[in-house]
Amino acid sequence: MTALLELSRLARHFTTGLAGRGPFVRALDGVDLQVQAGETHAVIGESGCGKTTMARLILNLDRPTAGKACFDDQDIHALSAKRLRWFRRDVQAVFQDPWASLNPRMRVRDTVAEALIATTSLSRKEIDARVARALEEVELRPDQMRNFPHEFSGGQRQRIAIASALISNPRLIILDEPVSALDVSIRAQIMNLLKDLQRDRGMAFLLIAHDLATTRFLADQVSVMYLGRIVETGPAEEVFATPRHPYTRALISAALPSDPDTDSAEIILKGESPSPLSVPQGCPFHPRCPCFIGSICETDRPELQSSGRSQVSCHLHSR
Repeated sequence: MTALLELSRLARHFTTGLAGRGPFVRALDGVDLQVQAGETHAVIGESGCGKTTMARLILNLDRPTAGKACFDDQDIHALSAKRLRWFRRDVQAVFQDPWASLNPRMRVRDTVAEALIATTSLSRKEIDARVARALEEVELRPDQMRNFPHEFSGGQRQRIAIASALISNPRLIILDEPVSALDVSIRAQIMNLLKDLQRDRGMAFLLIAHDLATTRFLADQVSVMYLGRIVETGPAEEVFATPRHPYTRALISAALPSDPDTDSAEIILKGESPSPLSVPQGCPFHPRCPCFIGSICETDRPELQSSGRSQVSCHLHSR
């Protein structure tokens, strides 16, 4: 089955010097990833691991250093102006901070309608009707389209951002930490709303997160990223139940358990995450790995290999 979104060895390196000279930051370093129609694929990892850089490349807000990102079998970064308009309609995003993503000088109607104005030739009356339906879908009143963002709570502002993403009937929405800026009491409401919208519309989500509770609730597939590389990927239920990469185990062990009476030992990683300016040779995780098995970890970079229904990049599973 052809994936809706497919990344092939996608990389983005940034120079730290002038005129393209100096050391390179390997923000994204050869990522392979697929998102199927109608599913939620989550990408998790520490801050600075490359998740947001990947999202910017998929949204065509930046260009890759190497590799390719394809949506519906078409190279995102080689689209003509006409096809780019189609792409902007089919791929939308919801960002972490709803206040920062909404223009405080624009009424809700104009914010939500932006994608329609840019990609269609609908009349004002037709646009107003579509905006009203979108607001109802996110459980806001149509008459609130006349209000400004400051007249809403944080949870309501995130609903407006979701309505803005929904208005063009997208096939894929990138959710960049969609609930992490919200009060805990509001998070469950927004997560349930996203689940319901996906069920009703059949669209796909690419979820970028480091909140494992959100990931576990929303995701069908999970990819774990470390220093710009995918180190484990597979069905969410399998990755959470039997994590294979030592880094994945450490992430899951550090999360609060759903049952407070659960007796589980936290895995403490030694040292800090290395700088992307100087990625370690061999396995990038080996300086912090509690399962270090020898010189092969220091010299050979492990590739993703099948392990159960998952894939893992670790020498523990390549022997």
